[in-house]
Amino acid sequence: MDKPFAYSTKEFNAVRHKIRTLTGINLADSKDNMVYSRLSRRLRALGIDSFDGYLRYLDANQTETEHFINALTTNLTSFFREAHHFEKLKEYLLSHPAPQRIWCAASSSGEEPYSIAMTCAEARGALTNNIKIVASDIDSRMLERAEAGIYPIDQVEKLSPVRRKQFFHRGKGANAGKARVVPELRKSIVFFKQNLLDTHYAVDAGIDIVFCRNVMIYFDKPTQEIILKRILDKMKPDSLYIAGHSENFSHLAYLMRPLGKTIYQVNRQSA
Repeated sequence: MDKPFAYSTKEFNAVRHKIRTLTGINLADSKDNMVYSRLSRRLRALGIDSFDGYLRYLDANQTETEHFINALTTNLTSFFREAHHFEKLKEYLLSHPAPQRIWCAASSSGEEPYSIAMTCAEARGALTNNIKIVASDIDSRMLERAEAGIYPIDQVEKLSPVRRKQFFHRGKGANAGKARVVPELRKSIVFFKQNLLDTHYAVDAGIDIVFCRNVMIYFDKPTQEIILKRILDKMKPDSLYIAGHSENFSHLAYLMRPLGKTIYQVNRQSA
């Protein structure tokens, strides 16, 4: 397929180096077409005719960095994705009635933290409860969508009738075809921007449960260890770390031990 913008292996490798430097993400060789497709939109928006020119622009304009990161971060998500994690969360909350703090470390467009909040409401029997949820992401556009809590109706209709009735309002008129998370559920989550490669995390220590799913696969093992140590530093001893279906931390057994399918418990000595 012809590409209207000049793009070679050299530019692809330069993009890979840049995104790794900024976020720690490793782009595989197979991502060259994805990079071209996503960044081409920025070239068109800026009136730049080559990737080499775009990379020079990126280096000279710090304000473009956020657009660059937003374009290349993957945001594949849905409500109650990997449902067994939410079943385990509900079991945990039912057996731990004390106040809990949960951090969703890759909130994307909000489906995951809202799934957490719905599970908490069901476990506690009320939308307003003793569980504090914070949710972060590196992509500012996704955070805006998450805070708005508005989703296509066909996505929400995959939920049970009980959940749809309790947790969503169906749009009417100009908003037909959409549904919005009820205000009480939206207010139960604090969203904020966080690059997991940063040395400082804007999260208070004492977290009971962390959802960090399908994020670590984008980092090499040394970077995984660095990030995981920083996350665990915010967690209580014996707290729960919930990973994604493609992630395995057997090489970091000294930090946490498996409890089940991609669910880990923080070792006391690591916290």
